[in-house]
Amino acid sequence: MKSYRKELWFQTKLRREFINITTEVDRVIQDSGIQEGLILVNAMHITASVYINDDESGLLKDYERFLERLAPQDADYHHHLTGEDNGDAHIKRQIMGREVVVAITNGALDFGPWEQIFYAEFDGRRRKRVLVKVIGE
Repeated sequence: MKSYRKELWFQTKLRREFINITTEVDRVIQDSGIQEGLILVNAMHITASVYINDDESGLLKDYERFLERLAPQDADYHHHLTGEDNGDAHIKRQIMGREVVVAITNGALDFGPWEQIFYAEFDGRRRKRVLVKVIGE
């Protein structure tokens, strides 16, 4: 069994953004040379997520509205007593999750219809990384 590791780096212009990273993840699979196996894609920061869903603009707006209702940016968080102002970002990350694992078949992501991999940033405007780890044959 082989393994391959790569870091993807992102710096968003906005505090919150949803970025389709499927093409970058697929490029990592191609670089790895692995034809059959698994790929792990995970956010390496506690205010960002990686998740799988449809790349549809209305859905992305729905996520934004849903998450803001659950964890409003301007709410009074105990975390802010530490001098931080991103309590909402930590909660949004917890809801959306840290990572995804996808099967690789014949050297490609083995997805269902419409599935895409996204990087979700909830406290952006600074450089953050995503770990991509491929294992298989």
